[in-house]
Amino acid sequence: MTEILLFHHAQGQTPGFLAFAEQWRAAGHKVHTPDLYDGATFGTVDEGVAHAESVGFDEIIRRGLATAAGLPGRIVYAGFSLGALPAQSLTQTRPGALGALLLHSGVPTTTFGSPWPAGTPVQFHAMVDDEWAEVDVLQELSREIASAELFLYPGSGHLFADPSSDDYDEPAAELLMRRTLEFLDRLD
Repeated sequence: MTEILLFHHAQGQTPGFLAFAEQWRAAGHKVHTPDLYDGATFGTVDEGVAHAESVGFDEIIRRGLATAAGLPGRIVYAGFSLGALPAQSLTQTRPGALGALLLHSGVPTTTFGSPWPAGTPVQFHAMVDDEWAEVDVLQELSREIASAELFLYPGSGHLFADPSSDDYDEPAAELLMRRTLEFLDRLD
């Protein structure tokens, strides 16, 4: 059993996001899903991003960091899109991360003022033509981080692993789930 701190995407804690977390739980993992939006959800990525911009990305990251305060250091940090920001920040700045699962997003390691921790594994998952994912950044991260795996799926959907999203792609989501479960099993 691996303990995971999973952050939601810009649309908030959608039913699909919560269903995704349940799949990890059903596989025997302990999954924390903090709500960084105080219950708000949005119908589109654009609406969710507008909300995140109004709150401020630094505040979103701060809220994410605060949720880790009572959790063990030996944990996997994971995030969907916007949620990759606090997940990546925690992985880079909080000692002891077991690994990271960054779905649909990632930012240069310089964003958080510290290098990627040596030996800490990470998987990046995105669709190859996703305008939101900044695939070139993910490719650079996968070259920079020796323990990184980058999985690019055919298509352009952003939240393709969230079954409540218009971007949902069942075959790609199933493959992503299988790959993340294999990753988590390696950490046990």
